[in-house]
Amino acid sequence: MIPFWIIVTGALVASACSVLGCWLMLRRMAMLGDAISHAVLPGIVLAFLWTGSRNTLPMLAGAGTVGLLSAALSGWLGSKRKMMPDAALGIVFTALFALGVVLVSRYAEQVDLDLDCVLYGEIAYVPLDTWTVLGWSAPRAFWLLSAIMAINLSVVALLYKELSLWAFDPQFAQTLGMPLKRTHYLLMALVALTVVACFELVGAILVVAFLIAPAATAYLLTKRLPVMLTLSMLIGVLTALLGYGLARYLDASIAGCMATVSGLLFLGAFAFYRVRNFGMSLKLQ
Repeated sequence: MIPFWIIVTGALVASACSVLGCWLMLRRMAMLGDAISHAVLPGIVLAFLWTGSRNTLPMLAGAGTVGLLSAALSGWLGSKRKMMPDAALGIVFTALFALGVVLVSRYAEQVDLDLDCVLYGEIAYVPLDTWTVLGWSAPRAFWLLSAIMAINLSVVALLYKELSLWAFDPQFAQTLGMPLKRTHYLLMALVALTVVACFELVGAILVVAFLIAPAATAYLLTKRLPVMLTLSMLIGVLTALLGYGLARYLDASIAGCMATVSGLLFLGAFAFYRVRNFGMSLKLQ
């Protein structure tokens, strides 16, 4: 039963991240997702220091606040004439991440935080912490990620038209009077909440692989957005299955093996994409 919950939780991590990763890919904002995944660390630590506990809601509130702050600050700095957007992004997220590392290393004993757990995660411990909801006992991470997944899918379904215009033709969306900034910051808030929900499982570093790799793989395999969204989630499930099997075979980190598999799947899709395009070019000749 324990491997089942680890695989299911890993699939939820990859799927919840990939749904948002597709939009980041389309807007060429993959590095912004990376930045937020690192920048939310001080928000988590400050929430622990403020409440003195590891309750889920303070974690999400702290991470969401700092995630939005990092997105807004990097956007504001990037809009300045003498500051390149990528430089602004690099400055903001590295500074916030460094602040978070300092806070964790300084106050870890007081707030029961482990630096290695925050950075790398440990999904193997998922079955040890359970909640009982409506008479059904399941790991706490399963309930939390199921709720995050439901929120992400609901927002995508309700704002599909707005998100599509924001991703493909922001100028046209602006002429229609659509609130592009509101859409942008809503997506950033979802990224921040999803990332912090995955911290204990895969860590602040490896979560980037789950956020980008399945979406990038799906992007290479299809040109239709609905198919891309669905395919990215299926790839996330496959990543969890194959990654857990690889971890058992190598006796290695489960989260690390899952992230490795996501990269290998991307390489396979990239090779297929190149071969297919090469074949099409030969036919045209």
